[in-house]
Amino acid sequence: MSRSIEIEVNSTRHLIDAEPERTLLTVLRDELDLTGTKYGCGEGQCGACTVLIDGSPARSCQTRAGAMAGHKITTIEGLATQQALHPLQEAFLEVEAMQCGYCTAGMIMSGVALLNKNGNPDEAAIMQAMQGNVCRCGTYPRIVTAIRLAAKRTRAVA
Repeated sequence: MSRSIEIEVNSTRHLIDAEPERTLLTVLRDELDLTGTKYGCGEGQCGACTVLIDGSPARSCQTRAGAMAGHKITTIEGLATQQALHPLQEAFLEVEAMQCGYCTAGMIMSGVALLNKNGNPDEAAIMQAMQGNVCRCGTYPRIVTAIRLAAKRTRAVA
């Protein structure tokens, strides 16, 4: 049974009419037209649907929209500002960390969560943080390079 659900996505409050058991992924894509978050496996195993909920990475295909009241959700569309891409988005482009691009949004969201917690992650910390994100094209070395580059640039600005 549908009901009104208020959620905050990318710093904007939205009142949507949806079943509380609907996944956050389908609400983002179908109701809010935020299609950067991808459907991959539907089981929370591939990471393509990763968003940040209160700053922590979460699989939106496994998250119920009805449980999101009071939480701050950030999607890939919410990282850039009017002036610039997020430093990790820039680094992904610079080192060509994506090939087909399907996993990219989830990879970036998991990477951003890591950098928000640890501004100077070593390779082991990066590998651990990215464990749940699958890239079928195998660009993992470039993804690690992009995260390290973004961390370095962010530290230089701070």
